Amino acid sequence: MSAVTADAASDGPAHARRRRGPYATTPARRAEIVQAASASFAEHGYERASLRDIAARANVTHAALLRHFASKDELLLAALALRDEQDEELARQIVESEVPAERVLSTVLREEFAHPDQQRNWLAITVAATNPDHPAHDFFLARRDRMRESFTTGRLATTEDHEELTADDKVTMVLAMMDGLRIQSLLNPGRDVLPLMERLMRMLATTGAS
Repeated sequence: MSAVTADAASDGPAHARRRRGPYATTPARRAEIVQAASASFAEHGYERASLRDIAARANVTHAALLRHFASKDELLLAALALRDEQDEELARQIVESEVPAERVLSTVLREEFAHPDQQRNWLAITVAATNPDHPAHDFFLARRDRMRESFTTGRLATTEDHEELTADDKVTMVLAMMDGLRIQSLLNPGRDVLPLMERLMRMLATTGAS
């Protein structure tokens, strides 16, 4: 065996590890783990989902997963961010298909309502996150603030009054309607509740700038 060959042979495993190492830390691998975490949380809920189940879904070892994410809390926040990105992309596609503006949110929700077990688990995370100590509490507060930027203050024209609604009022009404319809759709799957979302969005769209 030549010196070069001997060096290569003795260096082989370590060299292979060095080649694999960079791949293990690529954004693509992290994205695969986050996708796996999203699927596990959707199927089992946050409390019952395990890091070992997530690692198996991502086809990585438990130790490899921990090199990317130190805890299940970190994975939850990444999974929530991914879900937001997916919803925003779906909304963009809906807008580009020229669906009326008041139907965009209801169309996004209709896709969600098609998977009641997943919907139930994600809703449970939302409720749990109302606890200030929950790892996702700040995420949902920040998400609400981002949504508020889509609304402006204006007066709501009704047959009885012209009460002013602030942007904060509007986002609160929209989020309350969304969460309420999620619950109602689970309680009574046979009833199509999403037209109510469209009615609310039409009503809010009639408010003019103050």
